[in-house]
Amino acid sequence: MNTATKLSGFALGLAAVFGTAYGVGHLAGPVTPAADTRHDSAGTHSDDSHDGGGQATVSDHLPGGLLVSDKGYTLQPVAAPTGEFAFRITGPDGAPVTRYDVAHDKRMHLIVARRDLSGFRHVHPELDADGTWRVDSPLDGPGVWRAFADFTPSGGQPLTLGVDVAVPGALDPRPLPAPATSTTVDGYTVTLGGTPQPGRTSTLTLTISRDGKPVTDLEPYLGAYGHLVALRQGDLAYLHVHPEGVPGDGRTPAGPAVSFAAEVPSTGAYRLYLDFRHGGAVHTAEFTVVAGDTAAAPTAAATPTATAPAAPTPTADAGHGAPGHGHS
Repeated sequence: MNTATKLSGFALGLAAVFGTAYGVGHLAGPVTPAADTRHDSAGTHSDDSHDGGGQATVSDHLPGGLLVSDKGYTLQPVAAPTGEFAFRITGPDGAPVTRYDVAHDKRMHLIVARRDLSGFRHVHPELDADGTWRVDSPLDGPGVWRAFADFTPSGGQPLTLGVDVAVPGALDPRPLPAPATSTTVDGYTVTLGGTPQPGRTSTLTLTISRDGKPVTDLEPYLGAYGHLVALRQGDLAYLHVHPEGVPGDGRTPAGPAVSFAAEVPSTGAYRLYLDFRHGGAVHTAEFTVVAGDTAAAPTAAATPTATAPAAPTPTADAGHGAPGHGHS
């Protein structure tokens, strides 16, 4: 693993380019099938962009997760039995991809969150021989969810694709919690140091304690002492970072502090989700932070207040209780 790994899929694009991208993944009505939410070259590439030969495309300047299709690869949810979530990644030839490189101990990272940024889950599906990924459904309750597939096709570049999925039922939108520098989860206190700055690298340090004592024996999780995902309020642009250092390298302490090099592309509110393992279990600490102008306070959730669509969705019945967070 490279040290000081930065936010996956993020680049320092021009403000005008980013402004055009903002809202690409924002829900503006009933969820549509994945095939209908695809962004082809005519819709996303400027006149001077290219789609092959290693030359730059507009998608190279977008945060991860805003596109359902990128560089010839497409995320396609498929029908699944009750309680299961399934999807495929199709490649440039239109066929399901069946070969993936291992990244952070897994070939596929599936991250989901409701559009109001509640209900975060980070799970790891299993791959069938036909290219279908399957996992116990992480969609915990009614609402519109954003599902992110974070993967590297064998011989290709790392990609993060995103698609909206609706779970029918009465919605209970939750406002984004206010910014804070400390939170508790499962008896642990996690303190956040540092503030993300738009357009430049900032160091975010998460310090973990329990019962007032620093935790100095964090356990490796997916090849690191911590994993950090950030989602931007509004369009849910996706950031995925890993901390500096590698467990067992003789230089990286196993806590209590885990530091990340983070780059955010715009002013605004972000929700941070820190995964760490201790005591044989994975725990998730959540924070709201504001990058740039502190007047850009969190706003009310954009989730519709009406009942979620009752039309068939890729998962027949994904309810597993109230929205929360978990791992597999």
